[in-house]
Amino acid sequence: MASNLNYLDPSLKPLEEKIQAYLDAEKELQRAVAEQASLSHPAPQHDATTGPAAAAAAHSGTAPSSDGIFEQRPPTGSYDQASEENQQQLQNLHDDIQLLRQEIINMLPVRDEWIKVNLGYGPSRVGAFQETTAEAGAEPSYQLRVVF
Repeated sequence: MASNLNYLDPSLKPLEEKIQAYLDAEKELQRAVAEQASLSHPAPQHDATTGPAAAAAAHSGTAPSSDGIFEQRPPTGSYDQASEENQQQLQNLHDDIQLLRQEIINMLPVRDEWIKVNLGYGPSRVGAFQETTAEAGAEPSYQLRVVF
């Protein structure tokens, strides 16, 4: 019976906190990727060939954009700052996740085995498993796996 409760060991608390931070960072990355996709591919809107924008365009001799709004050119030398910031945020999240992943792997007492931890869902499992590599002399790399 004691072996079934070893995931409640207080010495595993720092590992559990690091895993929770890793899972939170993964969720944040998924949200950021979804946000970037929604910004780069906006929802389709009505056709600009009808309606008030088309009537104004016919009167002025200029064409409205595809969303029915007249486009304004950005100033010379400007760039899309929101896109640049979003790209930087994604890169920072990738870097944070990679760092957390390596810290968790280093905190694990064993490799190629599951360790039971308490992530609030009952006994969860975490492990670092060696990836198969083609090079025989290369240092082994480990993949982090979390099951909750």
